[in-house]
Amino acid sequence: MATIVFALPILPGKEGVDQEMLERLNAPGPEKDAYVSARRAQGLTREQVWHQVTPNGTLAIIVLEGDDLMSSLGVAATSDEPFHRQFREFVNDVHGVDLANDPPPDVRLISDTSF
Repeated sequence: MATIVFALPILPGKEGVDQEMLERLNAPGPEKDAYVSARRAQGLTREQVWHQVTPNGTLAIIVLEGDDLMSSLGVAATSDEPFHRQFREFVNDVHGVDLANDPPPDVRLISDTSF
């Protein structure tokens, strides 16, 4: 199981939109069913989103777990499934990131220390 963590800026005034969408995706109902189904089909086993307020604006800290994360990110960027199309629109609106055309996050682990 692999883990990736990355940050995306939240555009000014969009913090509430981000939080509301994530709350809807985690509330019982058809949106959650579509979300869970899409993430499982991508090969993801866990997704966490944290908000960090900074002097330069709010960041969404995203944690993804799965076996082949680059493949999972590729599915989110290219799938024609309705959930993925709507999610790409949401990410572009809230974060200003075009998942279909922008490169995937360039992150690397610098330190992993157990005590």
